[in-house]
Amino acid sequence: MALAIALRSPYYISDTAGTGANSAKLTISIDGTIEYTLVKSTTAGGTMLWEISELCRDFINIDNLVGLIGQTLTIITTQTSHASTDGSGTALTTDALTFIGYDGYTTFMQGANSTMTPSIPSWLISGNPYHTGINDEYYIYVPVGVDGFLSYYDTSYVLNRQSYSTTDIEIVGSGAGTKMNIVRIDCTKYGNGHKITFVNKFGVLQDLWFFLKSVNTTNKKQEQFQRNIVTSTGTYNTRNHTKQDYNTIANTSITLSSGYYPEWCNTWFEQLLLSEQVWLERLNPITLVPEQKVPVNVKKNSMVQKTSLNDKLIDYTFDFDMSFDYINNIR
Repeated sequence: MALAIALRSPYYISDTAGTGANSAKLTISIDGTIEYTLVKSTTAGGTMLWEISELCRDFINIDNLVGLIGQTLTIITTQTSHASTDGSGTALTTDALTFIGYDGYTTFMQGANSTMTPSIPSWLISGNPYHTGINDEYYIYVPVGVDGFLSYYDTSYVLNRQSYSTTDIEIVGSGAGTKMNIVRIDCTKYGNGHKITFVNKFGVLQDLWFFLKSVNTTNKKQEQFQRNIVTSTGTYNTRNHTKQDYNTIANTSITLSSGYYPEWCNTWFEQLLLSEQVWLERLNPITLVPEQKVPVNVKKNSMVQKTSLNDKLIDYTFDFDMSFDYINNIR
C-alpha cells in the first residue's frame, strides 16, 4: 500500500548497494512520468540515501477553484545499484516504493519520515485532542445557511471530498469513517462572515471563518520630484504641480476578527499562520457578486496562542494583504 507523505518536510528513502556496486541510481516517477533520474557514487554494501520531498513538491500546484479540495501526487521511486560508475548496465539491486504526496508538513517532534496520520480513513483537519469518544473529535464552525466541502482520505490514502448542505449540523456515514460535527454561528450582526481558505498542515484546502467585524485599508507608495513649471516667457500656471507624484503603487488589506473559538482550535490559526497559500472569499467590489476568491498573504509573523485560563474567551485578529497591487501593473 502507498504511504501518504507530507512534501513540505523531508522524506528519506534508502537501500543497500549490492556486491560489486560502484554507483547508485534513483528514478522518480510522478503521476506516471519519470521526472528525475539521479546518479551518485557508492560502494558495495553502502547505504544509498535520497531525500525526495523537495523534488516532488515542485509538481504540486493547488488552485482554489469551486469544489476542489487540494492536489496529490502519485510518486514511484526506483532505487538500483550498478557495477558501472554512471548508473548504467544491469542493476545489481532494485527496490521500488510507492507514495501519495500531499503539500503538507510534519513537525520536528513527530520525528524523521513521519507520515501524514497514524490511521486511515481520516478527515484532513486537526481535531479536538481532548475528545472522549469517536463522535466528539471533529468539528467545523460555519455561519448559519452556509454549505461547503470537507476533505478526507480513504483506506488507500486517496483524497476525497464530502459536501455538506446549508442546514446540516453533522456528517455521518461518510468515507472518512468518523462523525463531523457542524456548529452553526449566527454572525448577521457583522454581516455574513468572511471565509478564509488556506492549505493546511495536511496539504488540503481548509475553510476558516472569521465571524466578527472587518476593516479594509488602502495604502500607497509613490515617488516625487520637483517639477519646473516656468515657461519660456518667465511665467507659470498656478494650477500646475511643482511637486509631481509618479510611480504610484497602491495595496489593499483587510483586518478580520475571528469571533470565539474553543481553545483547542488554536492549531487551526497556527496552521493558517504557517500556510504558504491563502485565499479570501469576498463580494466583488465592482459587481457585488458574491464568492470572488482572491489570493492574500498573512501579514503577521507571530501569534500568541490564547488559553481560556489567560484570556477567558479565545478570539484572534488577523491582517491580510491582497497578494496583488490595486492598480493593475501586470505586463
